[in-house]
Amino acid sequence: MNYAIIGCGLIGKKRLAALPAGSKLVVACDTDLSRANALVEIAKTGRAVTDFKEAVSDPEVDAVIVATINSTLAEISGAAIRAGKHVIVEKPAGMSVAEIDGLIALQIRHGVAVRVGFNHRFHPAFIKAREIFDSGVMGKLMFIRARYGHGGRIGYDKEWRADPKLAGGGELIDQGIHLIDLAGWFLGEFKKVEGHADTYFWNMVVDDNAFLDLRTAKGQTAWLHVSCTEWKNLFSFEIYGRHTKLHIDGLGSSYGVEKLFHYQMKPEMGIPDTKVYEFPGPDESWRKEVLEFEKDVQMKRKPDAGLAEVRAALQIVETIYQNQK
Repeated sequence: MNYAIIGCGLIGKKRLAALPAGSKLVVACDTDLSRANALVEIAKTGRAVTDFKEAVSDPEVDAVIVATINSTLAEISGAAIRAGKHVIVEKPAGMSVAEIDGLIALQIRHGVAVRVGFNHRFHPAFIKAREIFDSGVMGKLMFIRARYGHGGRIGYDKEWRADPKLAGGGELIDQGIHLIDLAGWFLGEFKKVEGHADTYFWNMVVDDNAFLDLRTAKGQTAWLHVSCTEWKNLFSFEIYGRHTKLHIDGLGSSYGVEKLFHYQMKPEMGIPDTKVYEFPGPDESWRKEVLEFEKDVQMKRKPDAGLAEVRAALQIVETIYQNQK
């Protein structure tokens, strides 16, 4: 497939590196032309532009990757859909549920594939956890407990993520939306939403910590905490079934080696049988996500992490923020 990448910063570079063999960059687009040119130089193919409308209208482009700041995700994705292009858009895909609803209407009208960048689903520990879950050995799920946090950096409160007009919120909409998506992937729809978001450390109007208590219609709970005052980067995701506990720890790099602990209860209970899976290799989640996206397009199927899924997650984010007012 031929791609346009719009937004040529860190994520745009990751997306370029993840393009499958046989796919290529046709257009790199950024408001800073030097960054677009840099991406073209890395790819050794394509051309650089500053106008996203020019990028999405290029007849050689089959699919558009939108890797810009939150405030422009929906506008650019909408333009790509109207141009008949398939789309990968970074989470949260828009600043509000209303923006996502607009994209859903466009997707239905134009019949293209739109996948949202929930690459955590493609980390090997989550792939293995989902395999165990789907096997039925866990029994009925009871609850999920998860934490995700980093420590920011000097000047973090001056970056675009600290501006609600550009980001739409703070840590909750940034890393929190990943935890919400993953929890819903296992537990399903959340009918009751409680929690709060606060700013404890950083000098910014958006939240640096958020605490969520989400419950399904059956009473299953997801208890989630996201933070950018974690200081030592941390990722911990625990799934509790009646017969099994799965614990994903680490995401590689500064979050530590990615591991999955599988605790299987015995009929007589006591100390469970334990298996530990380690995944020390490089992060392949971005590549696997793009491969799945290309299958979506080829098979004309609905992406399993698309606009409906991000809408559900963003609805929870909006509810928490509205409760703060």
